[in-house]
Amino acid sequence: MVRRSKVALVTAALLGALSVLPAGPAATGPVGVVGTAHAADRADGAPRAAAAPDGGSWRGGWAAAPQRPTEVFGKNWSGGGFARQTVRQVVRLSTGGKQLRITLSNRYGTAPLKVAGATVARTDRGAAVRSGSVRQLTFGRRASATIGAGGELFSDAAGLPVRPLESVTVTLYFAAPTGPTTFHAKATATSYRATGDHRADVAATAFTETTTSWYYLSGVEVAGGAGARRDAVVTFGDSITDGYGSTVDADHRYPDVLAERCVAAGRPRSVLNAGISGNQLTRTTADFGEKAVARFPKDALNAPHVGTVILLEGINDIGMNGPTARAGAPTPEVSVQQLIAAQRELIRQAHRRGVKVIGATLTPFKGAAYYTERGEATRVALNRWLRTSGAFDGLVDLDRVVADPADRSRLAPAYDSGDHLHPSDAGYRAMAGALDLDAL
Repeated sequence: MVRRSKVALVTAALLGALSVLPAGPAATGPVGVVGTAHAADRADGAPRAAAAPDGGSWRGGWAAAPQRPTEVFGKNWSGGGFARQTVRQVVRLSTGGKQLRITLSNRYGTAPLKVAGATVARTDRGAAVRSGSVRQLTFGRRASATIGAGGELFSDAAGLPVRPLESVTVTLYFAAPTGPTTFHAKATATSYRATGDHRADVAATAFTETTTSWYYLSGVEVAGGAGARRDAVVTFGDSITDGYGSTVDADHRYPDVLAERCVAAGRPRSVLNAGISGNQLTRTTADFGEKAVARFPKDALNAPHVGTVILLEGINDIGMNGPTARAGAPTPEVSVQQLIAAQRELIRQAHRRGVKVIGATLTPFKGAAYYTERGEATRVALNRWLRTSGAFDGLVDLDRVVADPADRSRLAPAYDSGDHLHPSDAGYRAMAGALDLDAL
């Protein structure tokens, strides 16, 4: 990874201190409660309230970028939503702490979302959780909450100490019909559904339905333990950042491996994934999220204590136009000048907030369904600019890391998931290994 001059970091403004509230009443069943401060809704990309109950501040443990309902990747629960159903979702944290809280997003909801109840617990196997670890989550000391259309809501703090790289299970119960959901389509992780209220269940018995998407859950934050520094890393991009093609439930996306490297080096830190499969730099699409220049403040710069963004995006702008694109998906052709302008805009947005940006070259895609020679020429030209412009605070040359030495326009066979676009587990590991931890 090439290191360039660092951006002077500025202190993020706090929105206000949060007071500590007494514990709320316990719910029925084997569920513990820790009541703490309740954070206000945020959905506009402004800095988050950072005060934690112990006087410290919240750090990002896990994140997923919200999307509109879509079934472009196959059947899921986003269109129909939930009613008198429980949804159980498993996520792995990049860093640990003594307390945690969740973030729920109704960004794309058209009506208020009623959450009847929620719990968090340590993950066991599948939908099962560890006995004695279930904690009821509260919202302003209440077991239920309503999130306005377009809004975001933090839970109160839950007293559940967690270690870096530990998985937690978040369970949400919806009594009233939710309608179509804000969700994250390509979780590459199994989520579970049960009929009725099973948020306090330890066993997995009731959870008979599965999907590989996340619903409403957009973040888990931790507090306590290691001191909070402005060193969170947000990985921002499309399906290659999202981990498409990696093994389901294995946490083999490149940001996951980067978090493992930080822990192995004795420096656990927030590594937050803001990838959306199919996303583009310059075009908003119904199935693949808002364009990068529009969602960047919300999904990247609004992360707690963000200090660095790794930017890997542009291949879908190149590929999703013309006759090789999926039916209904083509977008107007984008020039390399437009792609460069979008990258420069993201750099400007980050630098205004004192965040440095590590650029990443686009990886090979010869043989992919939307490959064309014209598209390859655009990729090569963009990569040339990425390597030589000096616009970034650092550069990681992922193109050279995963390319086939015999044909640099293709992924190396060992790094190809099989579609000639998305890396395999080994490819994602190689990408994470190319990053210089000291430059992040």
